Amino acid sequence: MQFIDLAAQYQHLKTRIDKRIQNVLDHGQYIMGPEVQELEEELAEYVGVKHAIACANGTDALTLAMMVLDIKEGDAVFCPTFTFFATAETIAFQKATPVFVDSDEITFNICPIDLEKRIKATIAEGKLNLKAIVAVDLFGLPANYPELERIAEKYNLKLIEDAAQGFGGSITDQQGNKRIAGSFGDIATTSFFPAKPLGCYGDGGAVFTNNDEYAELLKSLRVHGKGNDKYDNVRIGMNSRLDTIQAAILLEKLAEFPQELIKRNKIAQQYEAELGDKLNTPKVPVGYVSSWAQYTLVSEKRDEIMAKYKKQGIPTMIYYGTCMHQQTVFRYLGYEQGGFPVAERLAKRVFSLPMHGYIIR
Repeated sequence: MQFIDLAAQYQHLKTRIDKRIQNVLDHGQYIMGPEVQELEEELAEYVGVKHAIACANGTDALTLAMMVLDIKEGDAVFCPTFTFFATAETIAFQKATPVFVDSDEITFNICPIDLEKRIKATIAEGKLNLKAIVAVDLFGLPANYPELERIAEKYNLKLIEDAAQGFGGSITDQQGNKRIAGSFGDIATTSFFPAKPLGCYGDGGAVFTNNDEYAELLKSLRVHGKGNDKYDNVRIGMNSRLDTIQAAILLEKLAEFPQELIKRNKIAQQYEAELGDKLNTPKVPVGYVSSWAQYTLVSEKRDEIMAKYKKQGIPTMIYYGTCMHQQTVFRYLGYEQGGFPVAERLAKRVFSLPMHGYIIR
């Protein structure tokens, strides 16, 4: 059994993907070719936003979002401590200060209650300029955006959605209004790393926004800060273009994605039926849909259970064994062990089972 079976997915889509790649080889526009623009249009339509801007990877997508929002030294950017390193890395890369936030015990996502406490403490300390919140759709489940948007508005903070794991997830409110991951906050990002719910065969990413000014700035920043002429650079940017072949692959994967999402949710339901009375299984709040980037369990006997699965030929993985505030590079921030009790407990107890759309054939 594969933890994520990319080979099975490729065999299912082989004829379509091979044809797409051959088209790129025939026209020879390997960087920012026509498939890139086609993909951006399809992504924007799927997510339900005005603009999708493709880039080289998910980390660059976050960096570009922060550049657009002018996040810089002296700014406080609030983010979960229980997440992948890039979430906090990109804040520090802009020379801003990551202010870590504890997790919600049920969803594993950023805790709005602890977030507001950290915001108030930062205001009281008076050393940093409050700038933004980065919320992560951890393991495929969108964060609590109704509450996060309220907090962001209350404290005049920008809200960035890190949908690298959440692409395909959604929230439907009591009035029946459905919003897709990638459409929340002021600006959103995703990753097309191969293991993500929608992944390419290399690196790739995208930024989503309804803001026309942000979109134009993103298009400039991803190509060295170019102006109307590519040899007239009007700002300092970066080299973060999506390869055309990756866009071609993603177009076929995106077309299949709604069906794969259905399969992922069926597999999650089967896991719940089999394991729900034995282990602490993931819970999806009413109105939410997860894209199940990972199916993550919680147990004090993690090592013992993982060893049993290994004997049965079932692979397991730990996401994430070390919180951000525990990372060596962030020791300068002065956080103490025990300061994030939920996240620290999760880091010691979570493990994930195989999850992809081809477990069931």
